[in-house]
Amino acid sequence: MSALSVLFVGGTGKISSACVARALEASMDVFVLNRATTTARPLPAGVTTIKADIRDAASVRCALGQREFDVVADFVVMTEEHVLQDIEIFGGRTAQYVFVSSASAYQKPVARLPIVESTPLCNPFWQYSRDKIACEGLLADAYRATGFPVTVVRPSHTYDKTMVPFDGGWTVVERMRRGKPVVVHGDGTSLWTLTHHDDFARAFVALLGNPQAVGDTFHVTSDEVLTWNQIHEIVARAAGAEPRLVHVSSETIATVLPEWGPGLLGDKSHCLVFDNTKIRRVAPGWEATIPFSRGAREVVEWFDGDPARRAVDPRVDEAMDALTAGCS
Repeated sequence: MSALSVLFVGGTGKISSACVARALEASMDVFVLNRATTTARPLPAGVTTIKADIRDAASVRCALGQREFDVVADFVVMTEEHVLQDIEIFGGRTAQYVFVSSASAYQKPVARLPIVESTPLCNPFWQYSRDKIACEGLLADAYRATGFPVTVVRPSHTYDKTMVPFDGGWTVVERMRRGKPVVVHGDGTSLWTLTHHDDFARAFVALLGNPQAVGDTFHVTSDEVLTWNQIHEIVARAAGAEPRLVHVSSETIATVLPEWGPGLLGDKSHCLVFDNTKIRRVAPGWEATIPFSRGAREVVEWFDGDPARRAVDPRVDEAMDALTAGCS
């Protein structure tokens, strides 16, 4: 029996890199299509690289030639235009097309917890989420009309060692190390789910080539639920710091740092707790096993490994000074 052939479009991002590595471990025949630019996550040995720009349909067709794949997983689809192009390129070329959507697409404010895959999709705050919803709609139409073999996967705040899970990034950690106050939205007690990319990858790869997954939708998240206060405290502990948390309304933060507004008001300010029963039905035995306490240590160790990674954003630093002014 020949190995399952899988084409990853992207393949070097914080989520897709772990999925590529896991697919190789599962003895799949792994191909990666990207522009082959320099990346912080180099591809492992055993991957066949196909150099092309997915946004240039002609270059993709030329690079692929007559190749067909058991699975195509596209991690860089963001708009309806991208979906239509993928349907045109990969229709008839694969037995399964995996669209990586986002759990931020779920209804905000959340009407009922835990979130399940049938929770309505509606996010009036964040264009990114609305675009993912529109993409899912087009793919569902294509599945119903022509049998286009789509599987939708919705990650939620999946991280790797290169990512501090705050909008302010490493600047927040440096402030905690210096004893400066850091901003936490609301009262810090809203519930949140952080998923290590290795945990996500094990479930994701279980969907590849799985006939039970075609025409269906799955989210994949950790079952560990933390408050934002706890998340800051865990990161501070990993960094050897004592956090000084100052609570500020999400609306006020969005006024001072408007680029944070959509993701904050459309996602992070809400309680997000997920029911992972559905993914376990098709990936028996899977569970997320990496607690954030361990993940936070990996993050801090990676940043501490190179001073160049520990850059402070002066604009964020200044905004946090303003937002916490007068707080003891």
